[in-house]
Amino acid sequence: MDGIVQKAFEQAFPGEDFSFVRVLPATDAKFGDFQCNDALKLAKRLKLPPRAIAEKVAALLPIQAEVAGPGFLNLTVTPEWLGSRLAALESDANLGIARQGEGKTVVIDYSSPNAAKQMHIGHIRSTVIGSAIDRIFRALGYRVVADNHLGDWGTQFGILIKGYRECLTDEERENLSVANLEKCYVLSAARAKESEEWKSSCREELVRLQQGDAANMELWKRFIDISIGEFERMYRKLGVKFDTYRGESYYNAIMPGVVDRLIELGLAKESEGALIVDLNDEGLGVAIVRKSDGGYNYTTSDLACVKSRVEEYAPERIIYVTDDRQQLHFRQFFDIAAKMGYTGVKLVHVPFGLMSYQGKAISTREGNLIKLDDLLSEAVRRCLATLEERGNASEKLAEEIGYGAVKYADLSHDPATAIDFNWDKALALDGNSGPYLQYAYARVCSLLEKAETLDESAGFAVESPFEKQLALQLLKFPSAVVRAAEVYKPSVLADFLYQTCQLYSSFYQNSPILKSEAQVRNARLRLCRLFGRVLCKGLDLLGIAAPSHI
Repeated sequence: MDGIVQKAFEQAFPGEDFSFVRVLPATDAKFGDFQCNDALKLAKRLKLPPRAIAEKVAALLPIQAEVAGPGFLNLTVTPEWLGSRLAALESDANLGIARQGEGKTVVIDYSSPNAAKQMHIGHIRSTVIGSAIDRIFRALGYRVVADNHLGDWGTQFGILIKGYRECLTDEERENLSVANLEKCYVLSAARAKESEEWKSSCREELVRLQQGDAANMELWKRFIDISIGEFERMYRKLGVKFDTYRGESYYNAIMPGVVDRLIELGLAKESEGALIVDLNDEGLGVAIVRKSDGGYNYTTSDLACVKSRVEEYAPERIIYVTDDRQQLHFRQFFDIAAKMGYTGVKLVHVPFGLMSYQGKAISTREGNLIKLDDLLSEAVRRCLATLEERGNASEKLAEEIGYGAVKYADLSHDPATAIDFNWDKALALDGNSGPYLQYAYARVCSLLEKAETLDESAGFAVESPFEKQLALQLLKFPSAVVRAAEVYKPSVLADFLYQTCQLYSSFYQNSPILKSEAQVRNARLRLCRLFGRVLCKGLDLLGIAAPSHI
């Protein structure tokens, strides 16, 4: 519907950009089915009264349009028009999702765990939010480069190398795992706090690594390979894929040149032995780009990263999905990047709130740092127990439901909000949960199987209020996908799917299907089938499986 009204605006006022025009459900049935209030926003730009703008647009709309008040457009659709639009949606392999990103590249930087550490529940948000944004942008036709910017360099590796050599047994070194690496880091870091000699040895190991010492480089590469192997095991469970794994080490050689450029542009100056960019005039404080000991930090690394990505991919935008505690860093970094001339690429930070677990803050000190592997295993265990009670035990099905429940428990929330993971809510078969949506899809699949036959020549007869509500909702699917991309919030799509399932439930309860006379039966079955396709596609964009039988 957005596209239809936008086109009428474009025909009425050629040469103007109306991509912002939005059509909303009518607040009251007496105003029709939809309404658009954007004529009121255009009066100043078009130098016309809002009502005159609305009247000119209404005359060009292919549906019934009435101008009300100072310039409100009230829109009403006929059953015939609805049927034709549903048929068009059904015949489109992409279910009406516009390929508006064709020819454009977007880089999405997400997940980003630290090497040599096991992933925990705190990593889930960046991973699943980033993956859903990745899938949504691909559906819109963008070329997406999904990059996992690993924490794979820095002080911790001197501690790790020292710990590997002196804190692990021969067997642990022989069968090295991320768990063993994490163990040796904890032991070595504790020793470094107690002993200046140990701490000095860790620094020496780091210096040797930074200078390219063959033995230390070999160990570092082994640590990274083992870490990526473990991360990929977790990503396979979650259905997450990356195009590149480029950690901080990848940009080491670029950072000195970035600093030289900052000096050349007069952006960086010395302060107490460090090199800084003063952003106080912008209200952003001071950003350190080279520390007093000559080392670099995240700002320098991210500037080097932008330089590399722009030169390699020429992206239209780069999206960073991180927790909201890093907002100042990104404001500083984006400001400096713009001053360095990186204005042709849109830099976007998608901040997310922190996650708690069962009402408790996630904390190592409090012993509430749940490993991601344990969380997913628990989800499968709980789902398998429920399926066994129903006589439908299946490990694969338990994984699809369990992993989907964990992901949806996150994706159904606005990324900016802090959330509390709760098993009862995540696995509920009613309410706004992943299993509720999956069961809705399985039920419609079962209905279509029972129907056995469907007359493909039958049209979409949309007569009852319940049919109309569902039909109108299904037509909003493409715009829901676009809107989710525009605001970088998979929750917009999750909300749409939940509302659609609720409307389908009302339709199903109030509209006899299999026992109706042939023409009505076929029309309603086609509506059910289209609902199933939309729900399946929407779940896929969120990275959630849609099992046909539960």
